[in-house]
Amino acid sequence: MKKLLAALSMSLLAATSLTAVTAAQAKDYSTIRFGVDASYPPFESKGSDGKLVGFDVDLGNEICARLKAKCVWVENDFDGMIPALKAKKFDGVLLSMSMTPQHAEQIAFSSKLFNTPTRLVAKKGSNILPTAESLKGKNVGVEQGTIQETYATRPTGRPRA
Repeated sequence: MKKLLAALSMSLLAATSLTAVTAAQAKDYSTIRFGVDASYPPFESKGSDGKLVGFDVDLGNEICARLKAKCVWVENDFDGMIPALKAKKFDGVLLSMSMTPQHAEQIAFSSKLFNTPTRLVAKKGSNILPTAESLKGKNVGVEQGTIQETYATRPTGRPRA
């Protein structure tokens, strides 16, 4: 598992670094501002000292080190990440975001780093299923701006094509 994670990390780092190097050369970055939502451990969260920690933070810091640039982390709520990026609040985003057609129309994505399947968690024996019929009248928690919110709020219970 560690070898697989290391291989995936190096692949992403190589792909991301190439993109970041090209951007840095084109814009002469001495500082790179990354948008992040610190509510998604182990990818990004706050340590006991209040500093940002996690896989995405480590990845961004390594990209900056290789580019000899200063990393600046800008915290932003997940559901406002795309508007903030488009408003140039930061130069890039390092977090887990689904590559939907709607997102791809607005922003550019790097190569996929990992796949996080969506799961419905319920009390054992509850007989709750991930269907509109089963969830009717139930309270369901999802993060705003995610594909899970889209799934939960669409009248058909199915994500957009």
